[in-house]
Formats: sequence, structure tokens, C-alpha cells
Amino acid sequence: MDTQGIGRRIAYWRSRRRMTQEHFAAIMGQSVRWVEDLEGGRRQRDPRLSVIERAADALGIDLTLLLSDNATGRAGCVDATEITAIRRALQRYDIITGICAPGAADPPPLTALRRAVRYAHTAFQADHFASLGRLMPELLADTTRAAARHHGDDQLAAVALLAQPLTLPEGAAIKFGDTDLALIAGHRAVAAAERCGDPVVRTAAARHLADAKTHHGQPAADAFALAAADRLAPDLTDRGPDGLSVLGMLYLKAAMAQAQVGRSDDRQAAAAAAAVPALLHEADEHATRLGTDANRMLTAFGPTNVPCTASPHTSASPTARPPSPRLLPSPHLPEMPCRANAAPTTSRTWPSAASRQAGARSGRRAAGRRGAGP
Repeated sequence: MDTQGIGRRIAYWRSRRRMTQEHFAAIMGQSVRWVEDLEGGRRQRDPRLSVIERAADALGIDLTLLLSDNATGRAGCVDATEITAIRRALQRYDIITGICAPGAADPPPLTALRRAVRYAHTAFQADHFASLGRLMPELLADTTRAAARHHGDDQLAAVALLAQPLTLPEGAAIKFGDTDLALIAGHRAVAAAERCGDPVVRTAAARHLADAKTHHGQPAADAFALAAADRLAPDLTDRGPDGLSVLGMLYLKAAMAQAQVGRSDDRQAAAAAAAVPALLHEADEHATRLGTDANRMLTAFGPTNVPCTASPHTSASPTARPPSPRLLPSPHLPEMPCRANAAPTTSRTWPSAASRQAGARSGRRAAGRRGAGP
């Protein structure tokens, strides 16, 4: 048995659970020196399986995560224990109501909170979901206290900071498969964003909630995304790259929601499918204005992002044209993921202006009927 590997993995999961060696020793009924030796692979050449089973139980993980490096691929993902911690944080009375309990510690300065929010977003985009699961409960509590304690412009800034990390549990929950939690986080993000009054933050939150609705299978996801775009677009035209990026991503989410309806047996499926190319064109126009692939407001939005999204979704429309040959992978090149740092494409195939307008009107009418339904 690989005692050093087992010890290393125990130390990793103990740290991930934010346990001290003293705490872990108390749970195991042993001394700190015993834990040090166990994590260092010095306890014994062949530790009893019952000890490893107890350690796995204390850490709240599957036994296989301690026994084999082959199982550590799952270690980078947010797990059930961390999802539970995030859910508990979202269910806390102070976080739901936005109050700051009497005697609560002062929140960190806004500059420190901005750094913490940036770090959390960076961890999410780097697929370091373990870090996110550990950080989110404390970050939600800190930003909630800041929003409650500050006044004036500082309060608006704090509320905007609260809205941004609330979008992260939505994304993590979707990757974990908990769409109910994704919806809760998305709703909270939109509510906080409305309080801050910043149209960029509002649009960013709206596109996350639209994504949660789509993954949850809600037929009104497209209606929500389109309503948000119609309302917020006029306020984003003078907000530069940030405004173009979040609005473009919102149109992409609307297109994905419409495409999902278009593949369903909904009576408005044909109208929803026909609207997809027009929505993709709206996104493409904003990407063209943006001019380059970027990661403004952590959207990874740009000229490359639109055709990458269009490829699997334009098939939902019976009137959509096939992708341009320039968008198809070359047999002589390795397949590359559609990321913001990929080389931008130079040609796209979209429907005519008249058909875009007709499709958009039809899609909005169909989405409106679904959104108004019981």
C-alpha cells in the first residue's frame, strides 16, 4: 500500500475541509503527532484499512479518493460537502435578509473584498472548484456585511461586489448537477444586482440566471433573457467593452434557451427555433463591435465565442444555414477548445436582416406567451 500517497491525500483533504491537525486528531481519537506521522507516511508500512476508512469518513469523502491517485481527477471538482456548505451559506438568515447582526465583526475593506471576488472568479475560470467551495461561504458573509454596514456610494459598490460572487455558486452548482441550487443563487444575484443599479452588473447577473433557468429546464428561460436584454441594452451602449461583453453573452444565453425550446415538443418550438439565428446575430454584432476576444466581466466573450456557441445550437432552427467552412475544424490541425484565446474567425453565415427581424419578433412573441403562462 502506498503509505506516502495515502498520507499526502489525507493532508490534502484535511486542508480542503479547513481542518487543523488538532481538529482531525480529535475526530480520529489520536494525538497530533499521530496525524503528522500518518500524513507523512510514517505510521506503518501497511496501515490498516479500517484506519483509512475512518479517515475518509471524518473527511466526508469516498474511500477511493484516499487509496488511489487515479481517483484524484475528481478532486478538482466541487464536491457534495462543499455544495452543502454553499447551500447553507445561501440559507443563512443574515445572507437572505442582507442584515448585519449586532456585534458582528466589521467587514473587510472594499479593496480587500474586490481582491477576494477577483480571486474567486479566477479560481472558477481555472476550474479550481475546490477553492471556490471553501471560499464562497465566507465571501458571501463578508460581502453581505459590507453591503449592510456601508452607506452611499460605498454601499452601492459593496452591493455590486455581493452580486458578483453570487453568480459563482450558480455556475458551480450547474457543474455539480444541482440546478435547484443554481436557481437560488441566480435569483439572489439578480436581486443584489438590482440594488446596486449598475446595468453591467445587472446584465451579468441576468445572464447567469438565464443559464440556470435553461439548465433547470424552465420553458420561460428565453423570455427572461429577452426581457432583460430589451430593458438593459439601451444602458449598455456607452459602457464600452464591459457593456458589449455582458450584453453579447446575454444574447448568447437567450439563443441557447430558445434552441432548447426549439428541440422540445413545446407548441412554440418552431417559432423558438426560428429565432435562434437572429439572437446569434445580435451577439455577433456586439462581438464585432468589441473587436477582440476578451474576458471582460469574466465572460470570455468575443468574435470567437459566438461561432463556438452557434455551432451546436443553430441546428435547432429549420431555417438556419450550415456553418461556414471557415468555422469547421481542419483535418490537418488538432481540435482546439472554443475558448476566448482561440484565433478569431473572419467569416460567419447569418440570416438576412429581414429574416433576423422576423425571427426575433416571432421568438419574442413565443417567449412572451411562455413567460406569461401559469
